[in-house]
Amino acid sequence: MSSPNEAVVEVKPQEKKALEKKKTSLYADHVKAYPRFLNKGTYRRIKWLAMVAFFLIYWGAPWLRWSRGIGAPDQAILVDLPGRRAYFFFIEIWPQEVYYLTGLLIIAALTLFFVSALLGRVWCGFGCWQTLYTDLFVWIEEVFQGGRRERMLLDKAPWSIGKLWRKAATHASWLVISALVGYGFVAYFDNVPTLTRDMLTGQASTNAYGFMALIGGFCYLLAGYAREQVCIYMCPYSRFQSAMFDEHSMIVSYEAWRGEPRGVLKGSIRGRQADEVFAERGHCVDCKMCVQVCPTGIDIRNGSQLACIGCALCVDACNSVMDRLGLPRGLISYDSVYNQQARAVGDTTTRTKVLRPRVYVYVAVISLVASVMAYSLATRKTYDINVLHDRAPVYVEIAGNRVRNGYTVKILNMVRHDGHYRLTLDGLDTATMSVIGVDGDGLKAVELEVPSDSVGTFRVFVTAPRASLKGKKTDLTLVVRNLDTGKVVRHENLFAGPDQE
Repeated sequence: MSSPNEAVVEVKPQEKKALEKKKTSLYADHVKAYPRFLNKGTYRRIKWLAMVAFFLIYWGAPWLRWSRGIGAPDQAILVDLPGRRAYFFFIEIWPQEVYYLTGLLIIAALTLFFVSALLGRVWCGFGCWQTLYTDLFVWIEEVFQGGRRERMLLDKAPWSIGKLWRKAATHASWLVISALVGYGFVAYFDNVPTLTRDMLTGQASTNAYGFMALIGGFCYLLAGYAREQVCIYMCPYSRFQSAMFDEHSMIVSYEAWRGEPRGVLKGSIRGRQADEVFAERGHCVDCKMCVQVCPTGIDIRNGSQLACIGCALCVDACNSVMDRLGLPRGLISYDSVYNQQARAVGDTTTRTKVLRPRVYVYVAVISLVASVMAYSLATRKTYDINVLHDRAPVYVEIAGNRVRNGYTVKILNMVRHDGHYRLTLDGLDTATMSVIGVDGDGLKAVELEVPSDSVGTFRVFVTAPRASLKGKKTDLTLVVRNLDTGKVVRHENLFAGPDQE
């Protein structure tokens, strides 16, 4: 109950709703970034080159040819899902060799850590596909909708014919690029000339069109709408990237000792020396060019931040302002903390240490994993054997007080010519065998042929006298000798039988 002396304040429903929302909301409202597309500067040129290189590799690699012989696909890089093979130039990976993919992922992760220790988030700024496609989409936005200020005004303006066609042209261009991205992805899973023809004529499979739409749709969504939110909220690397850095890692940073106190430059410096104008103030004129060109919309002057992707576009923007003012470049620079601190005390000698303990560790581990993979590829088997014992029934008793076991034997011929093999038994001297499709019974050895680059499947029945068995399980080894190379592969298994009385 309120006191008689307390004033009663009436709160409007709209204000009450806004107040409740403010109290309960745990997240700040998203502020859309409108990056200014500065089409000049050293790092902008590097980004263009990286973008062109990535696109050439992404869309061009499936068109590279590599001869593997008659009947084999001639696409240099191909993941053949129906044929259960992956091809990378002269390397052919079978399903059971998926561990090579694990090795590649380990090398990729370690390489990312190694590069981060040296050059900071250079991958995020110049190599990540999210960054590259977002950059391309922003450039298309600028082409059809104008610069940063024009785009902001266009979004706030009411709908009109002019706004409609500018937005439509932008999104149509995005959709075309997204479709090409989806097509490029699918091209690695099919013969690209045939796939291209089938897609253009509407004869491609539903899977091809489906995955093209899926990958293209994600490109359209992430590069067109999510943009910086992917880097800030979705990408896990931004969460632990600081652990990869040390004082010698190259990062984008602001020289506060030189730029502060900042302030808007009043008047012109024509006829005066820059040293005179900036004698009692910092070199930062608070033009906010560094903020305007940032694809994630941060202010690098506030220090190193999770959202900074290391693209260094703010360096180009700030250097262009410094050039106009006649001031030294590098107020925002792509340099190490060590050098930044040295310059703050007047030491202009660059002393970035490239070779340091963590670099040695990364190089050693990467070299070790790469060496293991290279040795494994160089010494990999050209054929292998898999044996599966029948389970129902495990054994059968036949006439003559004998026991028979059934096996499914698979011989993997991993070379591009027919393989010839001899199958024998070891560990049970009294055992004989028969193979469906091969003449003869009670054989001690069987010669088998497997076509090139394929798996030969054979039904093998092994028979042995019950008296020669050693209980319910007797060790049995199936031995396959390659008659072309002389190499031998052994597979240990068992021969099942009844209890011995």
